[in-house]
Amino acid sequence: MQRRLFLAATAATAATLAAPSVFAQSGGKLTPLKFTLDFRINGQTAPFFLAMTRGYYKDEGLDVSIDTGAGSVASITRIASGVYQMGLGDISSLVEFNAQNPGTPMVQAVYQYYNRAPFVIIGRKDRGVTSDFKSLQGKKVAAAAVESTRRAWPMVARKQGMRADAFQWQTTDFSARDNVMVRGDVDAATYFHDSAMSLFARMKPEDLSVLKYADAGVNLYGNAILAGSNLVAQNPKVVAAFLRATNRAIVETFVNPGPSIAAMRQREPILDEKVELARWAVTAQYVGAADTRGHGLGDIKKLTLEQQVDEVADVFGLKVKPASDAIFNTSMLPLRSERNLPATT
Repeated sequence: MQRRLFLAATAATAATLAAPSVFAQSGGKLTPLKFTLDFRINGQTAPFFLAMTRGYYKDEGLDVSIDTGAGSVASITRIASGVYQMGLGDISSLVEFNAQNPGTPMVQAVYQYYNRAPFVIIGRKDRGVTSDFKSLQGKKVAAAAVESTRRAWPMVARKQGMRADAFQWQTTDFSARDNVMVRGDVDAATYFHDSAMSLFARMKPEDLSVLKYADAGVNLYGNAILAGSNLVAQNPKVVAAFLRATNRAIVETFVNPGPSIAAMRQREPILDEKVELARWAVTAQYVGAADTRGHGLGDIKKLTLEQQVDEVADVFGLKVKPASDAIFNTSMLPLRSERNLPATT
């Protein structure tokens, strides 16, 4: 473990020395940058807090502030408004946003965080929900009114040969989702897989079935790091600097998540360390999905993104289909050598 940590640290240090920092170019003055998360602060996004605590953003000349989010869709509008320069947001929702706002994109993805969307439906086995999506037929499924997992369901239905209305949606607040599951008001509920730790703390995991969208053959990119087009156009070096610092922390978190969880808990000390380590273990499955071995962290396969654009345009009924290049800008990614997934993961 020590040798892996040393190698990771050495590589990150070398990359920092090789890349010109915004700090050096701005005469020592830090550049402020507002970043919005997709949701609450927890182990899902722990690497961002490691980068902040260890001074990686400052090393790159950035004064980064990180705020909680109101959902992976809301992040896009926050960035488009200019209130935030960067944030975490859902790729499928970005496709829809750009379709509804044609022309020069207002927001672009610049680093793929979830290489596969962690969309799942979790059902109660005592209600007949199994690992087969068809077991959801006729059931009652809780979901927020506007959320990525719910909106992507028709894609799963197609793959599974099911009707999109095979079950009844029960619109439920994010905060009430666990409660309606525990009480038995519903048979199942939508989750980001790593957001389900709160449910697993109240119901035995062995009493639940986790149905992953990815297992249904739906290859969707999930939340990515997004940047406003003004920042991309006017100061791409700031975006590149943020990505270098963040990527450095992500790689280190794969090697040893403990320091990242500790850094995150400096902002949210009430969170349980063991729970958040378990949450990151789930997150890591999606951040470091199979494709990542081939192209490195943060990058995408253009064909996969194009297929996602096609599916989203069809399922969401979009009149305009954005080009994949308008959705994702890879020009500011860290060097490929810096984005290798550690061999032990």
